[in-house]
Amino acid sequence: MTASLTPPFVAPTELNARLAQAGHAAISAAGLCTLLPGELPELQALQPSWDDLPPDAYLRDGGHYRRRRHACFVVDGDTVTQAPHRAHWQPVEYNALHGGLERWFEPIAPQIVAQPVWVQLLRALSRTCSAVKGAQPWFVEAHQFRIDTTDGIGRPTPEGAHRDGVDFVAVILVNRTGVKGGETRVFEAAGPTGIRFTMTEAWTTLMLDDERVIHESTPIQPVTDGGHRDTLVITFRAGGFQGK
Repeated sequence: MTASLTPPFVAPTELNARLAQAGHAAISAAGLCTLLPGELPELQALQPSWDDLPPDAYLRDGGHYRRRRHACFVVDGDTVTQAPHRAHWQPVEYNALHGGLERWFEPIAPQIVAQPVWVQLLRALSRTCSAVKGAQPWFVEAHQFRIDTTDGIGRPTPEGAHRDGVDFVAVILVNRTGVKGGETRVFEAAGPTGIRFTMTEAWTTLMLDDERVIHESTPIQPVTDGGHRDTLVITFRAGGFQGK
């Protein structure tokens, strides 16, 4: 595995090619703003909503370290339509810990999904998906996560290294305060190579081809009281949402 202290950022103009070539690509906050296009304060205006996430009631490891909200959309070209609220479901083949379980999370707040920058974000990342796998409607699930250190340790990916059973995954760091750890690891699904780095800059964005790579984030530990790590994870799937 190749170690990298900071993400191997590419320019927004190189994002599609790198994702197609390597199965993963990262852009900086400035790169994300260029991709949208948008301004950083517009993205930062979303951040306070992470302070209002309810506890995840479905953690099967007995932990109390995760809070989240969830919402679904269909993105077809420039048209972004919010889908009726639905359970999040994954097969056990992709999530051995929580697979096979209908998990009903509270929806992302209406005032967040109504923000123009939210729509711009879904459009921009969907364009990247279409550039790699062809233009088509994308069935999108968005997850707001807060991993805290209430239990002394927080696990961003309690299921371990995994795929999500979709076409693409975007992992966006929203905030990180008072913690250590949380290293991102990306491995070839059918090969020996991998890369690891730590996302520290808010709005750093990692795009993953879920058919080609597996990924995980290592546990976080507190450095100060109230330490936590906030992310926005967005998945893109062709043909429909995952379901039973």
